[in-house]
Amino acid sequence: MADTGIGELVQAWIDGWVVSRGAADPVEEPWGWSIDVGQTRHVWRHVVPEPNEMTVRKLADGTSAPWTWLKLFAEDDAIRPWVGPGWRFDQPGFLMTCPLQAERPAVPAGYTVTTWTRGDVVRVLVRTTDGHFAARGQIARGSGPTAVADQIETSPDHRRRGLGSLVMRTLQNAAYEAGARTGVLVGTPEGRQLYTSLGWTTHSPMASLWYEP
Repeated sequence: MADTGIGELVQAWIDGWVVSRGAADPVEEPWGWSIDVGQTRHVWRHVVPEPNEMTVRKLADGTSAPWTWLKLFAEDDAIRPWVGPGWRFDQPGFLMTCPLQAERPAVPAGYTVTTWTRGDVVRVLVRTTDGHFAARGQIARGSGPTAVADQIETSPDHRRRGLGSLVMRTLQNAAYEAGARTGVLVGTPEGRQLYTSLGWTTHSPMASLWYEP
């Protein structure tokens, strides 16, 4: 997807994300998309691939429902002057992609891997041999030949043991076998280091903020 514009990449991410999270279908807006998520701390999200001051101010000023989120593909510092009181910034994200291929990651000694599929979502769970949680993640097919990795997590007690890489490579392989050829995700600053080491490319920063007056 080297020649794909930011808007198309963001749409691919959204298409897989709503499948992964079981959210409502995205509603296309002149500036991007609105998604009804329907969770206590995540009621709405508005996604803007190419934010500008007028659009962001209009969205921010027009928001009255707490736990409405804005996902704006720009640096935090560019967005901060455009929103008023009540808006709180989460850690920044990074829109990334990776060409998928067949992989056979080795499982480190002392761990087991369980993989299962529900609909278009594949989930991976890594546990210790005595059953303790160690790491997890999921990947969802959206539209086209893309799959979106989501909710990648490693227990603090089991970090730096290659489990994040194990989860990602297992998910990437599952998506490849299902027909996807490009992986898409939005990673945290910490996760970005792992994904970069696995061949993922960063395309854009993403400011993430929610309304809590």
